[in-house]
Amino acid sequence: MLSLCRGSLRLSRATLTHCSGRLVASRWVSMQGYSVEERGRPNTAEYRLFFKNTDGKFISPFHDIPLHARAEQDSDVPAKKSKTNWDKNVFNMVVEVPRWTNAKMEIATKELLNPIKQDMKKGKLRYVSNIFPHKGYIWNYGALPQTWEDPKHIDHNTKCCGDNDPIDVCEIGSKVCARGDVIQVKVLGILALVDEGETDWKVIAINIDDPDAEKFNDIEDVKKHKPGYLQATVDWLRTYKVPDGKPENQFGFNGEFKGQDFAVEVIKSTHEYWKNMLHKKSDKGEIECKNVTVSESPFCCPEDEAASIVQSAPSPGSPNKVSSDVDTWHFLNK
Repeated sequence: MLSLCRGSLRLSRATLTHCSGRLVASRWVSMQGYSVEERGRPNTAEYRLFFKNTDGKFISPFHDIPLHARAEQDSDVPAKKSKTNWDKNVFNMVVEVPRWTNAKMEIATKELLNPIKQDMKKGKLRYVSNIFPHKGYIWNYGALPQTWEDPKHIDHNTKCCGDNDPIDVCEIGSKVCARGDVIQVKVLGILALVDEGETDWKVIAINIDDPDAEKFNDIEDVKKHKPGYLQATVDWLRTYKVPDGKPENQFGFNGEFKGQDFAVEVIKSTHEYWKNMLHKKSDKGEIECKNVTVSESPFCCPEDEAASIVQSAPSPGSPNKVSSDVDTWHFLNK
C-alpha cells in the first residue's frame, strides 16, 4: 500500500511513501511519536535506519532523543504504575536488536545523524552466534540516548576506559520489540562487562508497558520473578565471541549485578560525558555529533541539512538473502 506525503495514510508497519517521484520505505509505529525510515537494502553494508521526530523531521537517535522520560507523560501513566521515581529511574531506550535475532545492529556513532546500521568485521556483516541453549540476542537490546562511555575516562570500579559508545541496555520484558522502536524503560540494575580491556556497562531494564512492570523495582526482583535470566545474561555476554575465536569476556565485580541506585549513577555520569562532548568540553574523536535539537551545541544543524543527509543515502530496496550459517548452533565446553 502507498501513502502520499501530503494527506498521507500512515500504517502500523512497513509502508512505502511516494515523495517527489521516489519510493521511500518507512515504518510508522507508536513509539513516543518517533518513526524510522529505511535506506539501502536490508542485510547489506549500505542498509541504514534513520529516525524522525513527532514533526516528521530527521534527527539523530544518539543526540536528539532525550535520555529522560518527559515529565508531561506522567499524566498518562496508569495508577498501578508508580510515579514516585519516574524522573529518576525511567529512561528512553532505542531498540537496536529485537530479541531472538542475530544481526549485530547498532547506532552508527561515526556517521552523520547516527542511523542504525549493521556492524561489519573484515568486510563482512556481523551476526552473533547461537550458543546453546540460546538463539540470537536473549533480550531486546539497545542503547540509552544522550549517554557516552568516554574512552578517555578510566572507571574507578573496573580500572578500564569507556568503550566510546552510548550505554547499552538489555530489556527483559515479555514483548519482542522492533528494530528502531523507542520505548521507555525502568532501570533495575547493571553489569560491568569488560570487553577487550574496555568498560562496557550493560543496563538491565524493563519496558514500563510490560504487563508485569510493577513487579520489578530492583535487580533482586529479576532473580525472584525471572529465575535464571541474570545468569543466562552473564553466560551469554561471557561467551558470545568465543565461536569467532575470541577469548571469553570478563566482568567487574566478579560478574555481580549492581542494583538500581548504582545503575542510575552510572547513567548520570555517562550523560555528563555526553553533554561535555556535545559542547566541545571533551575530545569527541571520530564521533559524529551533528544534531537538530540541542540548540546550545555547536554541532546543531538546520532541519534541511539533516534531510539532505538522508536523501543522499542509497535508495531502499529488497532485502539481501542471509546465509544459512547464521542459524548454526554452537556447543561450548563448560
